[in-house]
Amino acid sequence: MELSDEIIIPGKRDDVFAKLIDPEILKDCIPGCEELILTAENEYSAKVLLKIGPIKAKFSGSVVLNTSNAPSGLTLTGAGEGGIAGFAKGGAEVELIDEGDTTLLKYEAKAEIGGKIAQLGSRLITSTSRKLAKAFFDSFEKIMTENSKS
Repeated sequence: MELSDEIIIPGKRDDVFAKLIDPEILKDCIPGCEELILTAENEYSAKVLLKIGPIKAKFSGSVVLNTSNAPSGLTLTGAGEGGIAGFAKGGAEVELIDEGDTTLLKYEAKAEIGGKIAQLGSRLITSTSRKLAKAFFDSFEKIMTENSKS
C-alpha cells in the first residue's frame, strides 16, 4: 500500500522540522499512541492501540528516523507487531519546502501488513491508513498553529 499527500504547515521550515522529530509532539499526533520512548538518537519504541474495521489491536514496535537531510526532510522506517492481529512495517519520506512563514510538507509512505488485518481487504486498510495519516497531520498542524500564535 502506498500513500502520498502534501499539506501547508504554519511555521518556518526549521521549526516544523524540529517539532516533527520531538517525541512529545509525535506522541500527541500519532493516533492511538500510548507510549513513545526515545531509545537512542533518532530511534523510538512505541505502543499504539488501533482499530481497523472489526479488529482492535495494540501494536508494539520501533521507529527509526534518518535526519541526514535536515531540515529539508527526513526518512522514517518502522515495524510493529500486533499479536494475533498481525504486523505492519513500512516507511515514509518527508520533504519540507520553505515557503516563508509556512512550510509545504510532502510525504510518500509505503506499508506492508500481514496477519488478520491483511484479511480485511485493501480498500478498508487504505481508507483507514488515509484517515490515520490525516489525523496525524491535522494534529500536527493544530500544534504548529498554536505555536505560531504564542
